[in-house]
Amino acid sequence: MVAYIWPIALIVLSNLFYNICAKSFPSALNPFAALTITYVVAALAALIMYFLTKDEKSGLLLEYAKANWVPFVFGLCLLGLEAGFIYTYKSGWPISSAYIVTSAFLSILLIVVGFLLYKEPISWNKIVGVAVCLLGLWIINK
Repeated sequence: MVAYIWPIALIVLSNLFYNICAKSFPSALNPFAALTITYVVAALAALIMYFLTKDEKSGLLLEYAKANWVPFVFGLCLLGLEAGFIYTYKSGWPISSAYIVTSAFLSILLIVVGFLLYKEPISWNKIVGVAVCLLGLWIINK
């Protein structure tokens, strides 16, 4: 059960501090300059975690050789997410609703992507969930 819950807790806590940080970037600091610092810190932390969790037989270069296009595109996606949130907050969006709005739209898109790419069924629960998301967006923006 713990193996099922701890990743969700990590995501929630990381997202909480992520949004606090994105909202708190100094306004005079260029977001892309700030993100270079962010990525250096993330790269060092990932490198440390690699060495703490690696298999005895593996090596970093051997792991890199297993990579396909995904880590490269994922890096661009992360840059887009982080720059997008920094600029969202710089433009005046409140921290209490910006993430909810983006998450609601993302949830709707992921239902479609799940159906089209991964053959996940679209149930009545998901359709009602989309309606609730849309209703929530309407209520938040009133």
